[in-house]
Formats: sequence, structure tokens, C-alpha cells
Amino acid sequence: MQFFLNPFKKHDNLIVADVLVPLEQAHHHGNKSEGGITIESLKAEVESDLQASGVDSAYDRKSKVINRAIQDIGMGRYQWELFVLCGFGWLADNLWLQGVALTLTPLASEFGVSSTDVRYTTLSLFTGLCIGASFWGTASDIIGRRLAFNCTLFLAGVFGLASGGGPNWIGTCALYACIGLGVGGNLPVDGALFLEFLPFASGNLLTLLSVFWPVGQLISSLIAWGFIPNYSCPESGDGSVSCNLTGGQEPCCSRDKNMGWRYLVLTLGAFTFVMFILRFFFFHLYESPKFLLSRGHQAEAVAVVHGIAHKNRAKTWLTVDILEQVGGVSEVVEDEKLGTVEIVKRNLGKFSTDRIGPLFRGNRLAITTVLIWFMWTTIGMGYPLFNAFLPQYLANSGSGQPTATNIVYRNYAITSIVGVPGSIFACYTVEIKYIGRKGTMAIATAISGMFLFLFTTSTDSNIQLVFSSLEALFQNIMYGVLYAYTPEVFPAPNRGTGTGIASFLNRVAGLCAPIVAVHAGEANPLAPIYASGGLFLAAFVAMCLLPIETRGKQSL
Repeated sequence: MQFFLNPFKKHDNLIVADVLVPLEQAHHHGNKSEGGITIESLKAEVESDLQASGVDSAYDRKSKVINRAIQDIGMGRYQWELFVLCGFGWLADNLWLQGVALTLTPLASEFGVSSTDVRYTTLSLFTGLCIGASFWGTASDIIGRRLAFNCTLFLAGVFGLASGGGPNWIGTCALYACIGLGVGGNLPVDGALFLEFLPFASGNLLTLLSVFWPVGQLISSLIAWGFIPNYSCPESGDGSVSCNLTGGQEPCCSRDKNMGWRYLVLTLGAFTFVMFILRFFFFHLYESPKFLLSRGHQAEAVAVVHGIAHKNRAKTWLTVDILEQVGGVSEVVEDEKLGTVEIVKRNLGKFSTDRIGPLFRGNRLAITTVLIWFMWTTIGMGYPLFNAFLPQYLANSGSGQPTATNIVYRNYAITSIVGVPGSIFACYTVEIKYIGRKGTMAIATAISGMFLFLFTTSTDSNIQLVFSSLEALFQNIMYGVLYAYTPEVFPAPNRGTGTGIASFLNRVAGLCAPIVAVHAGEANPLAPIYASGGLFLAAFVAMCLLPIETRGKQSL
């Protein structure tokens, strides 16, 4: 294995002539004829696909050819390594979302913040997530998937380590916001990137990719269970009140007696930075061939496909000549070299409605876009209203006596463990005829909403554990499909923008969740959970109305 690969190496001059074979002699997945395929049959296949999708442009034609070439190469080492590295993005997202939630109680104890006001801590994280989702999603369509893919985990890791030294509540919240700036770009960028390297026959792996999401929660909960109950201030009695409130008079809750949450954050920061190192130095990421195609760099796009074949020890028939015979000759004028200021001005000028307009091309795509953005918005608020404050709900079960800290974090860890298989179940159900992506999403979302309401019906911590665990299972099924369906349904030139806006709306709604939780929770401690259940049911209705089913279809 080659270590410390050059992450800046270009791939437009790869020497991989050994992977090329004539089109007629190549192995073609899904081709029933014994004599292979010809340019004419490839053109006919592309024409048939374009008629079914209702679009026809040079990009669409060449995109279909790229799809076929990647499909004929098949799944191999490159895609499996990318699968794991993209999974790091899913893992980091929930790792920090749940990690911050697990620090709320010790933060309140150390800095003298009330148990309701401390919920605003998640507001800072979601502020960063909103900015990160909108910026990195659209930026990946402009600067490329490659740079965005590597920057997100770097920012999250650096500021995660810095958060362990948070001097006060405001300073800690500011550092959490910076973590969100990096983490927020993971889902829109990684999903789009992985989809564009994935053979059509392995499309359900995009659903399986979301299995890393609950793993992030599991890692956070297990680390927190080890640190916070053992290195935190007492729950009550001497030493439980912040030194900020006692004027430093002992006994009080000081930093050196409340290091558990700092140990947790430092561990998560180090873990995130290690994931960045694995991405950046141990794997040579090719730029997305569809992104290159959309920018007119078709020779480099073909070189990327050759590089994938070489990595997978496979053969490919794709050449620039074949690409132009099917899609037409490119008429691209190379940009002149510009100064830094001009480049920045041009890039900023591309953040316009011109990138959003194609998402509303045709009634079916327009309706789907609106419904997807609505679903991400409702779930964006519904998810954190319950999950971001679950440790507090478990600690104050309504029985009148607070649950012991060790039991709270144990129950949270159990909930995380039960939720992990959800994405694996989703990977199989999405391919079932008559259920597919839409059916799996809708059923899982409805059941999740039902368990949220059932959670409020009991004050017994064991019964609440059962309901929270089952809710986590079906919630992860829903998320697993939603993460796969969203990039599948958008065309590649604007896929980053579509998924980025969806993720941005998700984060904006999540930004409002702490405000709702604080004010609604003051009136009725169960009100945030009722709101969460209602929002999940609203998303269920939207899922039932989706006009496009992506099961069995290739993405553009």
C-alpha cells in the first residue's frame, strides 16, 4: 500500500493505456448480446434513456456515456475505499450533533447556565451548519467536489480540538459554530460525490452509506458514557453549583472538577482530524467526471474514468472520440488566466438563481424539488427537537425524581446501538418492488412519528428507553433513504446546489429548534416532543406526494 499520496496531484495526464480496449471487445454489464456493443447501439441506448428522462443536451448525452462506462468497469477498490471515506462525512455530522447534545448538562453546571437556556448551545452549532451546508453545497458545483470534500473534515477537526479549551459558555458556543461550518458541508458534498462514481447496479450503496450516520451517534454516546458520569460535578448537593454563581467560594463546580465534557470534545476532535488525514493523505481522490464534463473538460473526465479502471484492475472502452461521437464535438473556449481578485469575482457571480432554475425544469422535477425541500425542513426541526435534547428528556422522565447520570448515558448508548441497523434495513427495502425509495421513507417516517408520541405516555425510564430505541431504528431507516433519494433525483450539474439548499433548509429549521425547545419547554416539558412528532407526520404526507421514484433509474 502506498502511504502519504500527493493530494494535489492532477489526473489529466494519467498514463493508463493498459486499461483501454476496443468498444466491441469490452465486457458490458447488463448486455445480453454476445458480440458486445457498437457506437450505433450505444447511441440507441443513450437515446432511449434520454427519452425516458425528458432531457436532451450534449451534457446529458455524454453523462449517459460516462454512466455506462463506469457501470461496465463495475464496483471495485476505488468505489469501496471512497465508500468508507464518504462515510466519514455522515459519521462526523451525527458525531458532533449528538456530541454537543451530550455536553449540555455539564456545560450548564460549569458555567452557571439554566437547564433550559443551555439549549441555545445547539443554536450556535446549527448556525455553523447552516452556513456550511449552503456554502459547501453550492461551492462544490463551482470549485469542484474534490476540494470541498477535503476541506470540510479539516475545519471540523481543528475547531473540535479547540473546543476542548472553551473558556466560557459564549466562547464554547462560538467554537461549536465553527465546527458546524465544516461539518455542515459533509452531507451535500459527500453524497453527490459518491453517487457520481457509483455504478448504476450498485446504486443502493448510497442508501447503505447512511449507516455511518448512527455510528457517529453511537461513538459519541459511548465516549460520553465513559467520561461524563465519571469526570463531572455532582448532580446535587455540595459542589453542584457553578463557581460563577458562588463567586468562587468552595465547594462549587469548577473547570478542574468538570473535565468530562472537555475530554469528550477533545476525543471527538482528534477522531475527526484522523478521518481528515485518512482522506487527504492516504487516498487519491479523482475529481468527479460529471463535474469535469459540465465544465467542458471532457478529456480530463475520460482520464478519470481510465484512472478508476486502473485502480479497479479493470478495462474500459471510453475515449474522447467515443464521447464526441455520441454527444457531439465540444466547443469549449479555455478561460484566460485571471488574477485572484477576478477569479473571486467570477465565482461569487455564479451564486445566482441561474443555478436554482434548472431544478424547476419541468413540472415533475419542480414538484419534487419543492417537496424534498419541505421534507428536509420539517425533519430538520423535528429531529433535533427530540434527539438534540434526548439526554435531558431521559434525565427528567417526569417521575419527579431525576434519573442518575450513569443511567441516562447508558440508556442513550443503548438507543444509539438499536438505531444502527436502520440504514442496513433501508438498503434492502428500497429495492423492493412497489415500495422502493418513496414507500420505505414514508412508512419509516410515519412509524417514527408514532413512537415520538408514545414516548410521552410514560414516566418509566425503561419504557421510555424502549420507545426511544424503536424511534431511533425507524428514524435511521428514513434518513438512510432520504440521503440517497435527494442527490439521485437532481441532475448532476446542479446536484450540489439542490442537495446543498435541502441541507441548508434542514439546518435553518434545526437552528429554530432550540428556540422552540426553550420557550415551548417552559410551558410544557413535553411540548417539544409533541412538535417533533407532528413535524415527522407532516414529512410523511409530503413523501406520499412525491411524483418521482428513483428505484431502477440512472441519475444524470
